Amino acid sequence: MSEKKMSSSRKHNLKSMMLSIAKGLLEVEEREREEERVRYMAENCPPLSLPGNSQDLQELCKKLQHKIDGIDEERYDLEMKVNKCAKEIEDMKFKHKVNMDLRANLKQVKKEVKEEEKEMRDVGDWRKNVEDKAGMDGRKKMFESEA
Repeated sequence: MSEKKMSSSRKHNLKSMMLSIAKGLLEVEEREREEERVRYMAENCPPLSLPGNSQDLQELCKKLQHKIDGIDEERYDLEMKVNKCAKEIEDMKFKHKVNMDLRANLKQVKKEVKEEEKEMRDVGDWRKNVEDKAGMDGRKKMFESEA
């Protein structure tokens, strides 16, 4: 047993020193990554050019917001129209069943005969009036005279 056991205070001291060194190395790596990101952005991305002062920017933002609101309203309206049409189509698919008995779908209508038409028909048919006046005797006379 040549190995000596370390005391707990010594272990704790070494552990805290290793953690502090690792923390420092992590901070350095983080700074290097941030610097690399800034350098890459400067090389590959053009600088942002802001027009005028903050007042102009606020006006531009308001205009864009109004456009966005208008487009959202139009989109909502169109979406409602599409949903309504789709619902109507679905309803039509289920409601409209082809029935080959077409007479069943017709409404029953009672025929009303007007009295005036009846009188006109009676008065207008002169043959009937002649036959009524002549009676059977008149017919017999017609046939007897021809024969």
